[in-house]
Amino acid sequence: MAASAKSFLADAGYGEQELDANSALMELDKGLRSGKLGEQCEAVVRFPRLFQKYPFPILINSAFLKLADVFRVGNNFLRLCVLKVTQQSEKHLEKILNVDEFVKRVFSVIHSNDPVARAITLRMLGSMASIIPERKNAHHSIRQSLDSHDNVEVEAAIFAAANFSAQSKDFAVGICNKISEMIQGLATPVDLKLKLIPILQHMHHDASLASSSRQLLQQLVTSYPSTKMVIVTLHTFTLLAASSLVDIPKQIQLLLQYLKNDPRKAVKRLAIQDLKLLANKTPHTWSRENIQALCESALNTPYDSLKMGMLSVLSTLSGTIAIKQYFSSAPGAAATTAKSFDLVKLAQECCYHNNRGIAAHGVRILTNISASCQEKDLLPLEQDAVFGLEALLVLCSQDDSPGAQATLKITLTCMVKLVKCRPHLSQSVVESLLTQLHSAQDNARILMCHCLAAIAMQLPVLADGILGDLMDLYKLIGQSATDKKQELLVSLATVIFVSSQKALSTEIKTVIKQQLENASNGWTAYRIARQASRMGNHDMARELYQSLLTQVASEHFYFWLNSLKEFSHAEQCLTGLQEDNYSSALSCIAEALKSYHKGIASLTAASTPLNPLSFQCGFVKLRIDLLQDFSQLICTCNSLKTSPPPAIATTIAMTSGNDLQRCGRISNQALTLSLQMKHSMEEFRNLATRYGELYQSSFDADSATLRNVELQQQSCLLISHAIEALILDPESASFQEYSSNGTAHVESEYERRMISVFNHVLEEVESLNRKYAPVSYLASNTCLCNAVIALLKVPLSFQRYFFQKLQSTSIKLALSPSPRNPAEPIAVQNNQQLALKVEGVVQHGSKPGLFRKIQSVCLNVSSVLQSKSGQDYKIPIDNMTNEMEQRVEPHNDYFSTQFLLNFVILGTHNITVESSVIDSNGIVWKTGPKTTIFVKSLEDPYSQQVRLQQQQGQPPSQQQQQRTAYSRF
Repeated sequence: MAASAKSFLADAGYGEQELDANSALMELDKGLRSGKLGEQCEAVVRFPRLFQKYPFPILINSAFLKLADVFRVGNNFLRLCVLKVTQQSEKHLEKILNVDEFVKRVFSVIHSNDPVARAITLRMLGSMASIIPERKNAHHSIRQSLDSHDNVEVEAAIFAAANFSAQSKDFAVGICNKISEMIQGLATPVDLKLKLIPILQHMHHDASLASSSRQLLQQLVTSYPSTKMVIVTLHTFTLLAASSLVDIPKQIQLLLQYLKNDPRKAVKRLAIQDLKLLANKTPHTWSRENIQALCESALNTPYDSLKMGMLSVLSTLSGTIAIKQYFSSAPGAAATTAKSFDLVKLAQECCYHNNRGIAAHGVRILTNISASCQEKDLLPLEQDAVFGLEALLVLCSQDDSPGAQATLKITLTCMVKLVKCRPHLSQSVVESLLTQLHSAQDNARILMCHCLAAIAMQLPVLADGILGDLMDLYKLIGQSATDKKQELLVSLATVIFVSSQKALSTEIKTVIKQQLENASNGWTAYRIARQASRMGNHDMARELYQSLLTQVASEHFYFWLNSLKEFSHAEQCLTGLQEDNYSSALSCIAEALKSYHKGIASLTAASTPLNPLSFQCGFVKLRIDLLQDFSQLICTCNSLKTSPPPAIATTIAMTSGNDLQRCGRISNQALTLSLQMKHSMEEFRNLATRYGELYQSSFDADSATLRNVELQQQSCLLISHAIEALILDPESASFQEYSSNGTAHVESEYERRMISVFNHVLEEVESLNRKYAPVSYLASNTCLCNAVIALLKVPLSFQRYFFQKLQSTSIKLALSPSPRNPAEPIAVQNNQQLALKVEGVVQHGSKPGLFRKIQSVCLNVSSVLQSKSGQDYKIPIDNMTNEMEQRVEPHNDYFSTQFLLNFVILGTHNITVESSVIDSNGIVWKTGPKTTIFVKSLEDPYSQQVRLQQQQGQPPSQQQQQRTAYSRF
């Protein structure tokens, strides 16, 4: 278990002990200067790892210059190693500062008499095209080498020409005629022509160049009808159209023409592959005629492999805007029924095909049509889709082959999509899944359990009646201890937790624990406990965490499990809350807080420098503060009951203009309690702000976790609003901004229950406000306390990000100038500006951009005066502080920018640079990091001399006076 859990507690792979960058570079340099070829090669191939570890320009520049020296003086094998390193480290090339020197050392080899050395140099230049796109000497060498008699050198020149054409418009325009002549020349061998043609895909820099390239390709496809030439030319044609965009409709027609008329299967397969590429890239350019032609080809072809390819294109299009265009632009659409469309006919025909892949694409098309098209005549297709999905489910669940499993995944994905868009079909889909679950293979059962859980999270379709069947299956599975069975135990337990919306019965808990003891390992038990925590079954989770405490070898894992056990116990204490029993509620909250405080101590002990568990600690601390505020609110409400207001409280309050006096006797005690209510409202608003900050700092969290944080924030705002509306300011309280947006996008049972509580509390508050104005103290207190209890009765869900980090993103900043010692200040004269350069790299884990991607990085620079030195002059307030912000877009995960800072006041200034990221939706995330340096502002020597002379009573000379005036100006 410890080995498996390590993936969670070790943060995304940045855990190595880092050596100093200079030491690492010197060690590799020692290898490069070795007399042994093996040691030199070993040093060269270790450079990509160095770049990954220290991705800043100062090191990368030095390293590449050393590699260029090796390339210049080494043999061809060493040059080949340097070439491979350069190609692997392509995204670091733009960080080379001395590009001229680097290119000069590499380019010197182009004049070698060895054609292999020249070929490697050409490939090296082609790999560097992104940083030297307009180097004329490189362009000339490539053109010259295309005429070489050595095949290796010509192929290298073709590689370089393709790379430079993609980067440089001038080179593309200049080389286009040369390529055209070579392709059309009779002296050029056919295999060389096949390598030259793909260069034309990069001729998209302007419309005339793209047009001339298309004409050449059109001539080639007609003049050279051999299979290889047609395939290469058509594919280049497609890539050119996809880049230039204007000719895509023509290209789709050309490909459909070859698909229909060309008898060669290889050409048809290429046409299908390119049509799929265009369907993914530009589905909006497909007309109804294009889709109709593809349907006709699919209906007429006798080959299953080609039919499956065409259906793959159609299934891609069916999930896009193209499908709506197909049904809406039909001629005489009013009189046309759904079944008369060729696409529908094709899909219905293929649903029950004996080839699983064809059947899968057929049901996918029907599912997408049912999900996206709401027309009445298309509604009967729902049942066709359901029947097709059920047939595929029966077929694939009995087969353990990889092909059957891939088809089953498509089938189950379609089921989830169909149920989400058509909730009335959920019952039949779930019943078919449950029926098939008993006889399916283990691999299929795991996937089917995932599907059941996904459906049940969206809709409460799993009734308590099916728990018996699930438990029987659970007992049956638990008799084996294979890896697949372990996975199945977790999946089935998840379905059981989702289906039992309330607390698990004792019998179910006993069965689950018994099976875990018999046949499972500790990791399986932990995963099931984790799922129980996510679904709100905290009593089950607590018992499982308790049983695992003695099964881990690491101290950190022990504290982590102990903290989870305490949190589960705390949430379990809150399940006994009852409305109108406020003293019991206070004792339950006190017990929960006791466990939470124990848990946060364990959680702090479980954190490490590499994995500080910052989200978990932040989330739990907010939960503790929320429970404390809830407890305080109930106490305040109870206190108001012991100090009821007199009948004339409202009149006195209106006369005196102090609305707070309406809440109690006109006494110090009542006024204190009223102020406590105001304080309580401010506390809840402050908590909501802190939840917002936690949300903003969780860039890598999944959407369910973020939604959970958002719900906690909304519960705080709800209570603060209720206090304001019922007690503090009933007249100005607005209900519109808190009104529910509906439950159309509810993704989990927890969210559904929380929104239900929100709506109920809002309705209660609003009805009290309308019926009884002003609201009586008793009704308002009861309403507030019941709202708190209703919120706490919904079992808290600990979502995935609390346990598992699927996406990992971090930013590393480097500031220059930077002091050798972090505590030392940087000296700068007060009449000069400091140019602060901020560089940064974005580091990713194993799955970059899984939930959201970085669009740009926002850098905030601020300075604060720490300590003054010298006299206190009156200085404009603008010169006292520096507050600047810049947004930069990372390129290849690297960014840099500069700030000009003023330090007019003498003394020590503290500069803080803080980074935050902006995702592709424009949302700002406060990810950090925050870096601090110190600057000491010193008086410039001339001003110091003038000041000393004035102190000694000597008037400054005329020259000095002029200089002073000039410097002031």
